[in-house]
Amino acid sequence: MRQYLTAPTRPLSVRIANAFDHAFFLAVLMLAAFLFTGTAAYAQSGGQPFTIKENGRSYSTLQAAVDAIGDRRGTIEIAPGTYRQCAVQTAGVVVYAAREAGTVTFDRRACEGKAALVLRGLGAEVRGLTFTNMAVGDGNGAGIRLETGALNVAYSRFLNSQQGILTADNPTGRIYILRSTFSGLGTCEHSAGCAHSIYIGNYGELTVRESRFEKGRGGHYVKARSANVILEDNSFDDANGSGTNYMIDLPAGSTGSIANNWFVQGRDKENYSAFIALGAEDLLHDPDGLVVKDNTARFVPGLNRASVFLADWTNSRVVMSGNSLARGLTKYELR
Repeated sequence: MRQYLTAPTRPLSVRIANAFDHAFFLAVLMLAAFLFTGTAAYAQSGGQPFTIKENGRSYSTLQAAVDAIGDRRGTIEIAPGTYRQCAVQTAGVVVYAAREAGTVTFDRRACEGKAALVLRGLGAEVRGLTFTNMAVGDGNGAGIRLETGALNVAYSRFLNSQQGILTADNPTGRIYILRSTFSGLGTCEHSAGCAHSIYIGNYGELTVRESRFEKGRGGHYVKARSANVILEDNSFDDANGSGTNYMIDLPAGSTGSIANNWFVQGRDKENYSAFIALGAEDLLHDPDGLVVKDNTARFVPGLNRASVFLADWTNSRVVMSGNSLARGLTKYELR
């Protein structure tokens, strides 16, 4: 608790002089703070914003920092700012980390006509970054294009682009996504086919936890050909989606767990026949034993529609329990 003591009253001339001295002192402090802040901002934005944590060396471009790590392991700390840059990683293990989560944005620039980050090293981790306005000629512009290696993504955002994350095939690889947002993604306007919020090829394992999917602009929210999927504690909010399809599409068959997710299907759908689709294309993996439990699925308020929570083309053993479904939703349908 603050305590205030009453001092004897001083002459007016002394009080005025002291007030002037105090104001001057505050002005000097404010000027010093301004100069320090301005110098720091200049050093970050006009100087070397990409710093390799292990050796303290800084670079003016992300690609230069990636190249400096080469086939080793390293962390690139990124100063706050919006960057029209991209990078291709061909070796090593690289961590791409915002110095302060949520203050770093990669906007519009795609390397190799693919993505802001094109990854084909041993592995990569992305922390606290935002990717926005990614668009390329074939409709597959993404924040991240993963071609080989492991990938971790945490506390990141993928916004208003053709795709969030797109991968090639890597049957022994794994992908882990935590507490990230995918908003305003997807398109079916190009001859190459639909793009999606997340489109995972034949990867060994995909895990997505505590993440948000919303405002899709075509395609699916999650499409994955992974042998094993763990999709838990996520929200799929399609209320403001436009021309969207399934919430989750596992076209090649997958085992694993879809649990504790929250689904809302919106009005504007290209296909509203199901929330989750299993094995609708070429079957690469045996989905026997897939667990779908403790999910909540609804329509937007006022929407009177019939749909299926899980549509299955495989006739496999799917374990379903504890799912809370709205009126008009059939739990399971074999197709």
